[in-house]
Amino acid sequence: MTYFVAIIEETSAEELAWLFKNNVWKLHRLLESMVLDRALQFTVELTKELNKMLRIETKLLIAFYLQPDGQTK
Repeated sequence: MTYFVAIIEETSAEELAWLFKNNVWKLHRLLESMVLDRALQFTVELTKELNKMLRIETKLLIAFYLQPDGQTK
């Protein structure tokens, strides 16, 4: 299923999250995927706003990996 919601070019992540919540979330709840043709930083901001609106607690994972010299970073 595909939804198209008309927006202006200057739509913020917060405004887009509100549009998503009121046009898609209310009908279908969690999605399997979402395609956005925006920059990665905008997608991150949109996800943060959606989580805040939907009261989803976000927990960030910080991965440690070994450097060639055996040190963690």
